Amino acid sequence: MTQTWEDDSTEGATGEGVELYDLRLYVAGQSPRSVRAVENLRRVCDQHLAGRYRVEVIDLLVNPALARGDEIVAVPTLVRKLPDPIRKIIGDLSDTDKVLVGLQLRSPDGGRA
Repeated sequence: MTQTWEDDSTEGATGEGVELYDLRLYVAGQSPRSVRAVENLRRVCDQHLAGRYRVEVIDLLVNPALARGDEIVAVPTLVRKLPDPIRKIIGDLSDTDKVLVGLQLRSPDGGRA
């Protein structure tokens, strides 16, 4: 099963010069870690990427072959396809600071990237 969602609000005002974040979250069924990862990713996207994201959730229990393309070795794993370069974050995404640094929305020292 693959699930996709994106923010259709105008609050983030997608337009010229605005980077779209194309994210892919690999999960394993409805395990507690997978469910937490989906919830945490929704929260981060709503709070920090309003109007600028598209998320595809891929369940590797349903289609394990999809893991090969992004070289997934653990789940849950979030892959930022766009903007370049590709970035990966492994875990349930509960550490918001780590997720923001991984998505390059915040610098490691805590400032905006």
